[in-house]
Amino acid sequence: MPRKGENIYKRKDGRWEGRYIKERVNGKAKYGAVYAKTYKEAKKKLEEAKKTSCKKEVPASKGVKMADIGVQWLSETAVSLKESSINKYEDILRCYILPEFGEIDLSEITNQELIRFTNKLLINGGTKGQGLSHTTVAEIMSALNSIRIYAMKKDLAVVYSTECIGLKKELKDIRVFSLDEEEKLVNYLQCNMNPVTLGILLCLFTGIRLGELCAMTWDDINLAEKTMNVGKTMQRLRIHDTTVGRKTEVKILEPKSTSSIRKIPLWDAVIGLLEEFYIPGAFLLTGNSRFIEPRTMENRFKKVLSACGIQDANFHAMRHTFATRCIELGFDVKSLSEILGHSSVAVTMNRYVHPPMSLKRENMNRFSNLFTVK
Repeated sequence: MPRKGENIYKRKDGRWEGRYIKERVNGKAKYGAVYAKTYKEAKKKLEEAKKTSCKKEVPASKGVKMADIGVQWLSETAVSLKESSINKYEDILRCYILPEFGEIDLSEITNQELIRFTNKLLINGGTKGQGLSHTTVAEIMSALNSIRIYAMKKDLAVVYSTECIGLKKELKDIRVFSLDEEEKLVNYLQCNMNPVTLGILLCLFTGIRLGELCAMTWDDINLAEKTMNVGKTMQRLRIHDTTVGRKTEVKILEPKSTSSIRKIPLWDAVIGLLEEFYIPGAFLLTGNSRFIEPRTMENRFKKVLSACGIQDANFHAMRHTFATRCIELGFDVKSLSEILGHSSVAVTMNRYVHPPMSLKRENMNRFSNLFTVK
């Protein structure tokens, strides 16, 4: 059946048929139809019918609690999610959405309630009474939106819409080490070489993520090809089995995106350092079968900064520093984006490249090659 336009079809008898939602009864759509000899006539009739159709929706969500539909949503969605994402959404449901809306009928959650909830999260929504970051609140709103879409597909009436929430993006100060700081750090690491300081140096010169470093074994390093394969990450995740004594465990997982799986070329000086510690099959950070988890590695990195007399920074600052140095050295952005494991060049430029004032000034001074201003 040929289709043209929005819900307008040409029937086998030659007429054009336009379908529209006439009304909703108990959350289920009841359709109406218009017919015409031409597409143009059908479109006009359809527009008129939509204007006069009953817009009132009788909520089928009466008696359906947010807790029920939220748990059902995650259960059905989990099959297509990574384990880390499942953990994240479980935490969002358990810590934020269900305590606030769990026992409320889905049809009674309004935009006003959503705005009030958002403000509460931003002011004192944390477990210790602190305000949550805009990023965390945005993730909570994303989960609520996914639940809304899921419920509507089940023909349940949902009043709220996360479009009413306008979260301004937080402008965080991104820490990038200055050249002096980086030189001081490199000198300290070279004078105190061990598997941990080698790992820090490797991050500084490749921009790999903390979880990727912790999961790395010497089998990921090809000294002959002078390359490093990045294809896994390490995370601490919650254990679902209540019979187990501990609540969390460290797992080595596949990256969330295929772009994070990559091969990074290594320069000769780095290869020379790696050769001194190479132990086939061992974890790079330990030299044996035991690993160092990200939280522990973050703490060790901070101790190194303290020993160097460098202002405190998180481990991720090295990734930003690497990206910035690459741009200063003239790397093409596409190559840099692939080395960092980004899905697009835009992510690299918007989040990770922080040109210093000296480079901006150098670029501005290029106008002197075009004009002579007296």
